[in-house]
Amino acid sequence: MGTIAALVTDLFEDSEYVTPAEAFARAGHRVVTVGLQEGRTVKGKNAETPVRVEKALDRVSVSDFDALFIPGGYSPDKLRADDRAVAFVRDFVNSGKPVFTICHAPQLLITADVLKGRTIKGWKSIRKDIENAGAAFQDREVVEDGNLVSSRSPQDLPAFVRASLARLA
Repeated sequence: MGTIAALVTDLFEDSEYVTPAEAFARAGHRVVTVGLQEGRTVKGKNAETPVRVEKALDRVSVSDFDALFIPGGYSPDKLRADDRAVAFVRDFVNSGKPVFTICHAPQLLITADVLKGRTIKGWKSIRKDIENAGAAFQDREVVEDGNLVSSRSPQDLPAFVRASLARLA
């Protein structure tokens, strides 16, 4: 089975991390939490779900993983202010390996400048940002374009998990 990088920092959307991470693990995949500071515990924005960062961004490379998973919430906006996170996401998308994003996660892809000519989904408040980045925005529970799998919100988690797991099969 594969190894999935889960890129998070504080204020991630709890269910958008927990539900896919648990589903990936149940399917036999290893989820490695990647963040800004190794060993630090970050917390979700609603339930304050604690998640320990296993690997810092400066200690990982795309070749360490089979897929990238980015939950939403405020975490992606905080991460896109860090050049290491932006470079990691850019390299991952350009590698052709699967990238799973939900809700506000496309903010990282926007900053990484990897959306031109792509079709993606995200939370409705970032629609204009996605379009300004050169991508088409589709309002469906799951949008797949090349190596990108994207969804809107926690209500789309069942479809998001199914599509992500299908990419890992």
